[in-house]
Amino acid sequence: MSRSHTGTAVRMQRFLEHWGVLVAFVLLFTVSAFKQGGDFLSIENFRNLLNQNAAVGILAVGMTLVIVSAGIDLSVGSMVVLAAAVGTTAMNALIEAGWSEPSAVVSGALITILAGTAAGALNGALIVFGRIAPFIATLGGLAAFRSIALAIAEAGEIRSQSPTMFSALGRGGIPIPFAENSAGKALTLSWSTVIFFVVAIVAQWFLSRARFGRQLVAVGANETAARYAGVPVAWIRFRVYALMGALAGVAGLVQSSRMNSVSTAQLGLGSELDAIAAVVIGGTSLRGGFGRIWGTVAGVLILGMITNILTISGVSPYWQGAVKGAVIVLAVLVQRGSRA
Repeated sequence: MSRSHTGTAVRMQRFLEHWGVLVAFVLLFTVSAFKQGGDFLSIENFRNLLNQNAAVGILAVGMTLVIVSAGIDLSVGSMVVLAAAVGTTAMNALIEAGWSEPSAVVSGALITILAGTAAGALNGALIVFGRIAPFIATLGGLAAFRSIALAIAEAGEIRSQSPTMFSALGRGGIPIPFAENSAGKALTLSWSTVIFFVVAIVAQWFLSRARFGRQLVAVGANETAARYAGVPVAWIRFRVYALMGALAGVAGLVQSSRMNSVSTAQLGLGSELDAIAAVVIGGTSLRGGFGRIWGTVAGVLILGMITNILTISGVSPYWQGAVKGAVIVLAVLVQRGSRA
């Protein structure tokens, strides 16, 4: 191969590494608009797309930070259901004890997030202090956390006893000016979508501007060099898994309030695959040391559009997991270059 062809190939590879996710987003957006026409381009559809993928997006943001540190967390789906089960059970108990609805709902929400944080901290402790590989430690959490949630509800469903406030958290939002749905009712930007955007913006700032983010990148890029540079490697790794747990708790709160219940067998099932897929599609290196939150957000939207296209095309939902797996592999092949 001539030198000019080699240089062109290298430039193309670098372009795909940096901007491949945006190219994929534009292509899928165009295909979706072509197949669905005005229905896809409506504000209502965009609102629904964001709302349906907000919980996965919150998990994907946390997963980005974990993978940047050269780790992995396979237990996020199970942490979601465990945190939601603990928080909803506590909220119901407080309501039965005579607490006011606002106090019980706020307390239940805090307990949900704290339960997720505790599960994530347990993962971090096993990895950092127990010196267990992240894959093995979180694989254990994948089985154990859901098992605990199933035991809490006896493999059933936990229904919220909050009359209105808990479900309002999942179904309410900020009104979108001059926007109405097909029934003529005003559209709202759901609280789950707002939380997703806030989490993404804060995480992007931390990753690119804050000291913790710089240390996280250093640990993922070269742990030995980071340790010699005085970075508290163990503390950084522990914190990122605890943070992942906290975000799993937030995702559990978002999903359980939206459904006003917790299905211990189904809630969060397969979320780890969706979160990892979004991160990889977004261009974060699986080797650690490099990641971008905006790419992960684009990856979440790409997965949502893929699901839409498959559904409209009449593809069986049983095949959607296979498609997502293929997308992960393709994204790695396209973006591997010098970093992957």
